[in-house]
Amino acid sequence: MSTEAVAHEAAAHAPNASEYIIHHLTFLDSHKQASLVDMSVLHLDTLFYSLVLGVLAVLLLARAASKATSGVPGRFQAAVEILVEMVSDQTKGIVHSAESRQFVAPAALTVFVWIFFMNAMDLLPLDLLPKIWGGIYQATGGDPHHAYMRVVPTADLNATLGMSLGVLLMCLYYNVKIKGFGGWMHELFTAPFGAHPLLYPINFAMQLIEFVAKTVSHGMRLFGNMYAGELIFMLIALMGAAWAGTMGSGMLWVGGVIAGTIWAIFHILIITLQAFIFMMLTLVYIGQAHESH
Repeated sequence: MSTEAVAHEAAAHAPNASEYIIHHLTFLDSHKQASLVDMSVLHLDTLFYSLVLGVLAVLLLARAASKATSGVPGRFQAAVEILVEMVSDQTKGIVHSAESRQFVAPAALTVFVWIFFMNAMDLLPLDLLPKIWGGIYQATGGDPHHAYMRVVPTADLNATLGMSLGVLLMCLYYNVKIKGFGGWMHELFTAPFGAHPLLYPINFAMQLIEFVAKTVSHGMRLFGNMYAGELIFMLIALMGAAWAGTMGSGMLWVGGVIAGTIWAIFHILIITLQAFIFMMLTLVYIGQAHESH
């Protein structure tokens, strides 16, 4: 077969723009793997990268703690100290219980670093890890077109809502710990409209709506921003892909490189800001659990 024929055949099998985006938005689900147990609701790629990046965040902070010195700090220690002081100051201003801060401040720091790492996966070349996974999948006898892989865990609503549910559990814990179970039950039925028995159902419904709204908006905010950023990277990548096709031109590739560089630089601010916002809302919700209505 001639080189022209090979190129023509490759172009014929190349995905169009819609197929390219759909492929990149498809998760690696466990039901696509040979398994005795059907756990198709699990997104294996989200779980894998979340756990790996979570361990990396813990190891990074542990290394900073083990290498800390009272002398002149190095750049790494200075950067971590600035981050720790920032989180500590924010926690002191929101959570007024010194005992609670001993757990809440490290948890907030871990949340910030963990989410930052997960968000930062968006800065990797879009096709890098999926192409590697496709090669591995093909080497094991699979069809590379079915080798799905998403590498940004925070662009998965399951992951962000899972984290917000974790924050909800912490809020419920501190509501009971600070106010006592009886005190919290009294608050559920008497706030915000008062202690009249006729208002108990309304108060309770309002409290439930507040907890649900906080949890859903907490997870949806992070997911929405990271999902949108991921889509923009895909659209920019299509500019470069169009250059390789018969309808494209070299200017599309140049435009894709310029647009991708600009968006990546701007996206550094977004991934940092979204990690900070999630951390701050975590502190605010836990702080509210310490307060009585």
